[in-house]
Amino acid sequence: MEIVTIGLFLMLLVYAISIMQLVLGFDKVKTFENQPLTPKTAFTIIVPFRNEEKNLPKLLQSISKLNYPHHLIEIIMVDDFSTDKSERICIQWRMQHDDIDTTLLENLRLSPSPKKDAIARAMPIAKHDWIITTDGDCTVPKNWLLTIDNYIQHHHPEMIASAVVYKTKNNWFHHFQQLDLLSLQGTTIGSFGIGKPFMCNGANFAYTKKLFHELDGFNGNNKIASGDDVFLLQKAVQHNANKVHYLKNTQTIVKTKPENDLFKFFMQRVRWAGKTTGYQSGYAKFLAVTVLLMNLSLVIGFGLWWADYFDFKLLLTVFVIKYIIDYILLYKTNNYLLKGKFLLPLASSLLYPLYSSLVGVYSLFGSFTWKGRTFKN
Repeated sequence: MEIVTIGLFLMLLVYAISIMQLVLGFDKVKTFENQPLTPKTAFTIIVPFRNEEKNLPKLLQSISKLNYPHHLIEIIMVDDFSTDKSERICIQWRMQHDDIDTTLLENLRLSPSPKKDAIARAMPIAKHDWIITTDGDCTVPKNWLLTIDNYIQHHHPEMIASAVVYKTKNNWFHHFQQLDLLSLQGTTIGSFGIGKPFMCNGANFAYTKKLFHELDGFNGNNKIASGDDVFLLQKAVQHNANKVHYLKNTQTIVKTKPENDLFKFFMQRVRWAGKTTGYQSGYAKFLAVTVLLMNLSLVIGFGLWWADYFDFKLLLTVFVIKYIIDYILLYKTNNYLLKGKFLLPLASSLLYPLYSSLVGVYSLFGSFTWKGRTFKN
């Protein structure tokens, strides 16, 4: 039992160092302040979607309200064989907003990754050099493009990652998903701050068409169903890390919808976790394994205590230390993304080790469903 105790505390030490690095990195990414500049950047917004008839009207309405010259905006909607009224909604919106250049395409399935196929389908006809992707279940803030343009004029990047949060209802399940997403967003910002970016969110992701072609698009990772965002980011970091930036500004935060179904939520997280095996970044793989082993250690420790083979005080000490470390990163991320609307996530933290372990282990061996289809990791 002494060996188990030593192993648990060594795991905690590695975990603590890793998370505190991200905390320090988070503070190194400075908030960008807008300047009164004339908009110059022309954007092509690519929206892959499948069966989003309930959500597309909200996304399209938010795009129509963008505080940005409409002649500098092009929208390419790529329908991934929807079986609902999504296509009709796009056509009706296009007819009502002829001041915004809008194209509707049908996806061409060339790989096991429908979303990568959709973006690649749109790329040859995109008129503008800056591509920005979002999802059919999102809404964008009115100064979204204005702020990104401002940042481009100041810093001249070729790829920009920005934040995504959930628009939640007042229930525990939504709050749990929000906390989980906050941890991912905090990790994203922290990794940029320490110069080892490996994660982003395709619902708020911008890059130049020139860079996309230089990276040979999604070739090399299109056998994995998702990952149109992180794999492209990691390729870009290897290509020229100085041109890959994180834009930290509350006016660029995109909102999306949490899941209302527990099974769909689990499948979504399995899909996200499944991308880890395809990571090119050694740091990313190390961090993913560290987080999984830390949570798995707590679950095993709890089982040993339940079987009366482990001291509860030692287990509680490890949990409390981990909780404090996690809370520091979550607190900083929350202050940026949600402006302080935050409670002590004790109940979620008690459940998180089991949830994280189940998702991590299952993603190594199991399949997942996504938009009515089944995929293998």
